[in-house]
Amino acid sequence: MDTSTISILALVVIVLIGGVAWMIMQRRRQELRTRFGPEYDRVINERGDARQAESELAARQKRVDRFEIHSLDQAERERFIDAWRTTQSHFVDAPTEAIKDADRLVSEVMSARGYPVGDFEQRAADISVDHPVVVENYRAARAIALANERGQAGTEDLRQAIVHYRALFEDLLETHEREVAR
Repeated sequence: MDTSTISILALVVIVLIGGVAWMIMQRRRQELRTRFGPEYDRVINERGDARQAESELAARQKRVDRFEIHSLDQAERERFIDAWRTTQSHFVDAPTEAIKDADRLVSEVMSARGYPVGDFEQRAADISVDHPVVVENYRAARAIALANERGQAGTEDLRQAIVHYRALFEDLLETHEREVAR
């Protein structure tokens, strides 16, 4: 083989390797986008760089894969549903306390399912792996709860927080709204 043939073959190999690498990256990107849904876009917007965001999302996924996440048994589920009904019924007379109870109850369900319940940002990141659609509800509810602690949330804000907490609660319980809202 002469030098030009070797050069052409080397170029073809480089192009093929580049094409395969590009296809792998595209597949990984699509898998992350599918798995994380709206959370994918949120993290990209927050980071400003797709590669950094995708690395973070992949790291979240690896972290959560190490947990022993499990469904609740029927008795646990019923106990949590009853606790939610109590929390929701207290909202009319004591909305601030109901918001605190809702936040606590969501954390208890997370813990019972096998999620660690450290600081809020880590909880939200962990939840985003298996519950990407409702994690934004969790963030919104938490923001309202914090505003409420500062005396900056009105009744409608608190009502919205309860709705947000309920969406995550239902998703974590793997149940339907009508069973919780009974």
